[in-house]
Amino acid sequence: MASDDATQSLLPDEKNALQRSRFRQPMNVNVTEIKHPEQDGNSSLKWLESFLENQDCSFKKVFLVLAIYLGVGTLCFSLVMNQIEGKKTNGIVDAVYFSVVTMTTVGYGDLVPHTTLAKLLSCVYVFAGMALGGIILSKAADYIVEKQEILLVRALHMNEKTGLSEILEEVETHKVKYKFLLALILLFLLMIVGTIFLYLVESFEFVDAFYCVCSSITTLGYGDDSFSTRAGRVFAVFWILCSTICLAQFFLYLAELYTEKRQRLLVKRVLARTVTASDLEEADIDHDKTVSAAEFIVYTLKEMGKINQEDISLVMERFRKLDVDQSGTLTESDIIPSQSS
Repeated sequence: MASDDATQSLLPDEKNALQRSRFRQPMNVNVTEIKHPEQDGNSSLKWLESFLENQDCSFKKVFLVLAIYLGVGTLCFSLVMNQIEGKKTNGIVDAVYFSVVTMTTVGYGDLVPHTTLAKLLSCVYVFAGMALGGIILSKAADYIVEKQEILLVRALHMNEKTGLSEILEEVETHKVKYKFLLALILLFLLMIVGTIFLYLVESFEFVDAFYCVCSSITTLGYGDDSFSTRAGRVFAVFWILCSTICLAQFFLYLAELYTEKRQRLLVKRVLARTVTASDLEEADIDHDKTVSAAEFIVYTLKEMGKINQEDISLVMERFRKLDVDQSGTLTESDIIPSQSS
């Protein structure tokens, strides 16, 4: 009976476990701000709207910080534009263009600082841009991907009668895969748009246009081909920001996908292998010659790589501090003194 009770307390019923897994929100979302949906479609829709509203608010903050950063860079570089050599089109456009090219480390070389002040300003701006811009733009990319994930799943299952709850479950279960696919699609579209624009507006040969696109989004920026017209540089301000970050997110999701696949294989291997006497001995935390359900779960999670010994030690230390009467169990009488203090 004790073993059954332990099992029931440690292993939630399948329905509740599915709900918790289905609607687990991302780490950058405040848990207290989101209400989890119930099984009916109306509740799911309300939850989804609430989630997107919170994401939208976060994106506005990200966009504001990015705008301030680019605004400061544009102002500074426009003031020293006479100290920057290269082919120029318009003072403000060139300043914004130079700020973006510097921040994303594309560095075509079509505009180059040639005085001490301009060089020092570029050094400060590029380091601040790599740190600040990377954080800001990755959050913006996450927002865009999160917003489009459900649309992507709907498109993939458009011929099936799939409700919103099932859509959300599918997104959560295969979150990394859909993020990877969406990043790949966006990257492909950005490359097509960039190539066509360079071919039509900048009058590049098709191969040269594609070559310039590849050297730009990978931030190689050889400098033999770049945006040289006013319209081209206005386009480049937005296109370079989107394409470089999209490529970075693509490789990030690719790495996550590979890691997730390895993790799943490890879990399957741990669950499939035969339990030996040495496993039971190692799982016996309290050394009483028997392994309880709790001990077996902790040991298995450790073998899966989901927790480590340090995590277990920290949790056990917290348990011992809460267990005031040293009974080996927690009751309300143990918790009340800690709450009052």
